[in-house]
This record gives sequence, structure tokens and C-alpha cells, in this order.
Amino acid sequence: MNDRIQLSDIRCYGYVGFLPEEQVLGQWFIVDLGIEVDLAAAGQSDDLGDTLDYRAVIDRTKTLVKTAKFALVERLAQAIADEILGFSQVQRVNVRLHKPSAPIPEFGGGITIDITRART
Repeated sequence: MNDRIQLSDIRCYGYVGFLPEEQVLGQWFIVDLGIEVDLAAAGQSDDLGDTLDYRAVIDRTKTLVKTAKFALVERLAQAIADEILGFSQVQRVNVRLHKPSAPIPEFGGGITIDITRART
């Protein structure tokens, strides 16, 4: 299947990080999702019921980032993938989780975790 829904720049404030202050003060995260789903029926019917409602995907992703209390961004990326794979229409998901302001001395860049998970 080559059908995909791409969601970019889902921005949310969360409390994930290895350092204690990251889990207390929080920071911004940016999530991009590439979701493989069969879009053929929706392409013919023009019916929301025949596709993945990406508003729900965005809402669940933002809620997870806002409420998660993990030490590692790798764990957050996996949790997002698991959540998206919970939608019955989704066959595979690519999660790009970007931490734009990593609190690392003398490092002004960001950190990005990029994972792909499929329904088993």
C-alpha cells in the first residue's frame, strides 16, 4: 500500500526528559506523522467514515505529549506510535519526534527521533 496521510508540525508542550528540570519545567516538542492507511474507499465515496479522522490522531498525539512522564524521548516516540496504531485503519506509522531545545551545554540544536512501526 502506498497511501499515506502526512501530518506535520504538531506542536505541544510536554514534560519528557532525562533531567529532573525537564520533567518539572517542560519544553516544546514537534511531532510529524506519516500514516499508512488505505484511502481508496474515501477517494471514491467522499465520506469521512471511509478514512482516518486525522483530527482524532492530532488530539491523541497532543494529549499523550502533554501528559506523558517518560525519561527518554525514544519512549515517547514509541508511545505515540502505539497510540496511532490503535486506530483500526492504520497499517504503519512513521513518527518523527523533534525536541528543538535540548538542554545540552554548548549545543544550540535539536534532537529528532525517527521511528517506523507497523501493525503486527
